[in-house]
Amino acid sequence: MRTLPRVVLLMLVLALALGVPAFAQEVGGQAVMTVSDSGLITYAAVDCSYGGTIQSITAIDPQTVQFVLCEPDGAFPQKVAFSSVGIQPAEHLEATGGGGEALFRNPVGTGPYALSNWELGSEIVLTRNDAYWGEAAHEGTMIFRWASEAAARLVELQAGTVDGIDNPGPGDFDVIRNDPNLQLFEREGLNIFYVGMNNMIAPWDNLNLRQAVAYAIDKQRIVDNFYPPGSTVANQFMPSAIFGYTEGLEPLPYDPEMARQLLADSGLTLPIEVTLNYRDVVRGYLPQPGIVAQDIQAQLAEVGINVTIEVMESGTFLDASDAGELGFYLLGWGADYPDATNFLDVHFGQGSTIQFGDRDPEIVDLLNQAGRISDPAERLALYEQVNTLLRDRAPMLPIANGGSGVAYRAAIEGAHVSPLGNESFASMSDPDDDAFIFMQNGEPAGLYCADETDGEALRICEQITEPLLGYETGGTDVVPALAESWEASEDGLTWTFTLRPNVVFHDGSALDANDVVTSYAVQWDAANPLHVGRDGSFTYWTYLFKAFLNAPAE
Repeated sequence: MRTLPRVVLLMLVLALALGVPAFAQEVGGQAVMTVSDSGLITYAAVDCSYGGTIQSITAIDPQTVQFVLCEPDGAFPQKVAFSSVGIQPAEHLEATGGGGEALFRNPVGTGPYALSNWELGSEIVLTRNDAYWGEAAHEGTMIFRWASEAAARLVELQAGTVDGIDNPGPGDFDVIRNDPNLQLFEREGLNIFYVGMNNMIAPWDNLNLRQAVAYAIDKQRIVDNFYPPGSTVANQFMPSAIFGYTEGLEPLPYDPEMARQLLADSGLTLPIEVTLNYRDVVRGYLPQPGIVAQDIQAQLAEVGINVTIEVMESGTFLDASDAGELGFYLLGWGADYPDATNFLDVHFGQGSTIQFGDRDPEIVDLLNQAGRISDPAERLALYEQVNTLLRDRAPMLPIANGGSGVAYRAAIEGAHVSPLGNESFASMSDPDDDAFIFMQNGEPAGLYCADETDGEALRICEQITEPLLGYETGGTDVVPALAESWEASEDGLTWTFTLRPNVVFHDGSALDANDVVTSYAVQWDAANPLHVGRDGSFTYWTYLFKAFLNAPAE
C-alpha cells in the first residue's frame, strides 16, 4: 500500500492520537469516508435518499474494489468502462487540489501513452509507456494535431504530413477510396444530431413553437445535401441500432402548413425572432455545422421564424448548453455504450443537465423504472412511452444519424475505426518512422476527462488514462482493463472488481484500490475538497450515475 493522500493522512494521525485504529469522517452532509486501520478507504452515502446509483465504494484490499448500488443497474459494466471514470493516482489528485492546469493539462494515467508536451494551439505529444501492463504501443511517439476544416485535414493526409484524420468531409469519401496511397474506414452512425430547445428560455417555453420547428424542418433534405454515405434521417433520440429504439413510432412529419398553423395558434407575435447557437466543430453527427445552420435558418424563415445565427467557441458553447443558458442550439451525441440509458437517461433522466430546461417528471420516472428492470421486453415497453413523449413534447428535434469515417495513409498497419470513436492508436504502426500523427477536428479544453465532454478530449484521454473496464478494439463489447475480472451479486447490487497486479502509473507509483476509490469519490461528492476539475461540471457523472452527493441546489 502506497503513502496515503495528505487529507487521509491527517485524519489518520488524528484518529491514532485518539487511540482509534480506524475512523470515519463526514464529508458534507451526505457522505462518510472511512479509513481502516490498514489504510483502506471506504467512501459511502449516508443513505440512498440523495438519488444516485451508488451507495458505497470500498477498497476491500489493495487489489479489490467493491461497489454497492442503491438499485440494480444492468449497464453498470458499460458505464465503468467509459473514459470519464479513468483512474489517476490519489496523490496526484491531492497534489493538484483536484483541478487547475496542474491537473487538466497534466493527466497521470496507466495507459499505453503518457503526456509529454502540450503546445497550446499547435499539438499534443504523447510518449510510449514502456512500463505498460499490456502490449506496448507500437510507436514511440503519438502526436495529436487539429484543423476545423475537413478539406485542410485531407490535404495534410494526402501530403503525408499526418498519418490519419478523423471525419473526412462528405465529398471526400470517394476521393479517399480512389487514392491508392490512402485507406478509408467508415464508422457506423451510432450518434444523433439534434436541434435543442430550452423550455426555461422564452419563447421556447411555448409548446406550439417547439412543435412548429419539428414540422418546419425537412430532415431528409439536410441528410441528402450535407451528410456523407451511411447517414440516415433520425426519427428518435437514438439510432435504430441502439437497444431502446421504438420500431414503428411515427415522427412528426415535414409539414410547413402545419408549422404555420401552430405558430398562428401559439399566441406569439409573428414573425418570431430567435437566436441559433452552434460551435464550428466537425463531428460525425454534424459534418458541416455552418452550412446546416444556414439551411435550418432558411427553412424556418419560410414559416415565419427569423433566425439569427451565433457561433460560439467550443468549450464555452458546451459549458453554456450544460448550464441551460442556450435557448436554441445545434448539438449531438455519440454512443459511449450501446444502450438506451446512454442516450435517454443521459439527456432526459434524473441526472441529466438542464440543457432542455426543466426535466420532465413523467419521463424521469419512466426512465428510472426502465433502469431497474432486467427483462428486455419490459424495458422496451417503457422506452416506447418515453420516445412517444419526447416526440410530442418536443424538447428537441432529432435530425440525423451521421455516418462518418477515419482515413489513414495506406502504409499504416493496424488501422481501424471504432463505432464509439475510441480508436486504439497504440495498436497502429507506421513503418516509415517511430511516430504516429493523427489530426482531429479541434483542440481539447482539458485532459482531466472526469470534467470534459468533448470528443477531442476523450479521444486523447483514452490513450493516457484507463478505467476499470474497457471496450474491445474496434467494437462495443466490454473487456477487462485495470480490473482483470469482475462479478456481480445475484441481486445486482454488489459489484466486485479485482485489479491487475503490478500496474504502475506514469509517475512510477503503483495502482491500488485506494486510487480507484479516490478517483470516483472526487467526482461523486460535490463537497469533496478535490471536486474541482476544469470548470466543476463533472457532467458525465450524473449522466452515468444519476446524482452527486451533496449536490448544490439548482
